[in-house]
Amino acid sequence: MERRNTRRAAIAVALTATAAVLLTGCQGDVGAAGSGAGGGAGGGSSAPTAPPTAAPSRTAGDTVPASSASPAPGGSAEPAGRCGAEDLEATAAHQAAVRPQGTGTGAAVVGFTNTSGAPCVVEGFPTVAGAANGSPEMNVPLTVRHTGTAAPVALAPGGRAWVKLTFHQVQGEGDGSCASGEAPVQYPTMVLGLPGGAGRHQVALDDGVFAECDGVVAVTALSAAEPS
Repeated sequence: MERRNTRRAAIAVALTATAAVLLTGCQGDVGAAGSGAGGGAGGGSSAPTAPPTAAPSRTAGDTVPASSASPAPGGSAEPAGRCGAEDLEATAAHQAAVRPQGTGTGAAVVGFTNTSGAPCVVEGFPTVAGAANGSPEMNVPLTVRHTGTAAPVALAPGGRAWVKLTFHQVQGEGDGSCASGEAPVQYPTMVLGLPGGAGRHQVALDDGVFAECDGVVAVTALSAAEPS
């Protein structure tokens, strides 16, 4: 009997020891699992994320981007105004290379130079009058026919604009005649009136006098390019 009781006591001790081992193992697993879950949810195994950095505020000494910079005062050129009569000086007229056949003037080219110290603009077609006896007070207005299209011409100081005058040509020899049967007329000078307040300018031909028929002249617009 005593031997049987001793065996039962040994079995009980073994069971108790086994239960203690199993309990310890379970607690270890639960702790490990809890640590892993905490790492996944709280990101304990990775470095903490830094908060976004705010852009630094701009100080007075900072450079402003070119796209937002305002133009410096005086950085853009002022628009040129209209040329006045005192701004321009007419050159002597010269025979055009391309002109009607005949014995008279045929066609003449006149230049207008900006003699001021500032840029200015001319535009349009001049009026034309023959100056009888070379006196502007004795102007004889000619019938003007426009050739081409007018456009603004900007003249820097020293710049020049041009016009071409094409007359009904004198035919024949000597004083000649006009195709219309009218008598040709000779003028020592012509007076050209420029539009836009650019004044009236008296010009002479660099060789001879202006001879024309029928009081008609074809006139080009003021141009930066010298006509041929």
